[in-house]
Amino acid sequence: MEYIEYQFYPVPFEPWNEIIVACLAEIGFESFMEEEQSVKAYIQTNLLEEEALNNLLNNWSNIDELVMKWSHERIAQQNWNAKWEADFVPVYIEDKLSIVAPFHDAAARRNRVIEIEPKMSFGTGHHQTTYLVCQKMFDLNFEDKLVLDMGTGTGVLAILAEQLGARKIMAIDIEPWSIENTMLNASRNNCVAIEGIVGGVDEIPELKYDFILANINKNVLKAQLPRYAQLLPIDGHLLLSGFFKTDVHELETLAIELGFSLISIEEKETWALMHLNKSI
Repeated sequence: MEYIEYQFYPVPFEPWNEIIVACLAEIGFESFMEEEQSVKAYIQTNLLEEEALNNLLNNWSNIDELVMKWSHERIAQQNWNAKWEADFVPVYIEDKLSIVAPFHDAAARRNRVIEIEPKMSFGTGHHQTTYLVCQKMFDLNFEDKLVLDMGTGTGVLAILAEQLGARKIMAIDIEPWSIENTMLNASRNNCVAIEGIVGGVDEIPELKYDFILANINKNVLKAQLPRYAQLLPIDGHLLLSGFFKTDVHELETLAIELGFSLISIEEKETWALMHLNKSI
């Protein structure tokens, strides 16, 4: 899978750093990093909508109070993996969980530990949304529960669900290499309750899940919410993340129409998590 990295240099940097991320997320960019007064944005080459991107760039060029420069480069699959691993520092979810790589020593492994090798998958725990979901999972009872991890990436959420007592986890991703990575990471963490499935919503086994974990982007969540509503029984839990704080109202409105009740909203920087309960 080939990605394109765009790097933007806005002056002034704030609030344009957040505006850039919000606008690009709307047209399919899936990961962002800030680095020395610049914003890096990543998208799969085959998903890039050039007309939509060019419209954004033209609009920004016509704003008098903004100076915007940018560059881009293609990133081959093997190089994408290297970019993540080069900066993979341990992630600590409060004092409850350490997410580490195989090369981290014992001093980095505090409390509960998940060891992953990210390969080509997203979900190392470094992103704010993965952090939010992991953090929230510790507040909930997963003991003997059936869990669906939608868009599993590296399998971090599936692994944590098993560590918290889930009896079975269906880990689904549209990318075969993500499922391969998930199952390798599951084995690395001595997990036995995770089943990896390649595909989208059509491949979800027809079961009633106690929990659905979906850390994806807003547009995918909107398209898949009706299916989640079908798969959750009354009082089933849905954790949604992968979107910005400004998207909460839109997703909440759709979720309520589908029979969900909002339990809580958590935020980290510009990102959000919604905890929903199936009420009807």
